[in-house]
Amino acid sequence: MSELDEFLAGERLDDVVLFISDVFLDDDSRLRNVGTETDDGVRVVVDGESGRSAFEAGTGMDAMGFAQKAMSTEGDIDRTLDGGECPRADEHPDEEHAVEFVFAFAEAENQEVGGLYAEGDVVHSYAHCACGENYSHKWVVGTRAD
Repeated sequence: MSELDEFLAGERLDDVVLFISDVFLDDDSRLRNVGTETDDGVRVVVDGESGRSAFEAGTGMDAMGFAQKAMSTEGDIDRTLDGGECPRADEHPDEEHAVEFVFAFAEAENQEVGGLYAEGDVVHSYAHCACGENYSHKWVVGTRAD
């Protein structure tokens, strides 16, 4: 099982997943050596603290600050955490809509909080689109087939 599969199965609750598109990465970026190359960039699964630092190094943004901004807009982020559909794409078809980076973490099931969190571990994902939109998507581990 890959690190991403373990993360998506709720087995790596202390880790984060980062996807940084080729737009943000130099050809000799250190992330290319530690991550998994995808069609459009690099995806890395690392411990939370290292991940937040790597996110800041790769994007110039604070990971949790970015997440706070993105959570106010819901969108669709791919289960593989390396793409998605911008919620502004239909309203602004003349703009480029490609995911430039993703930050994701998982939170353990919490019966006391209720709602989604009572159903199981929850994956929180946050994306930044080339058009400038930040958006979020969360789901209960094991509920997405895509």
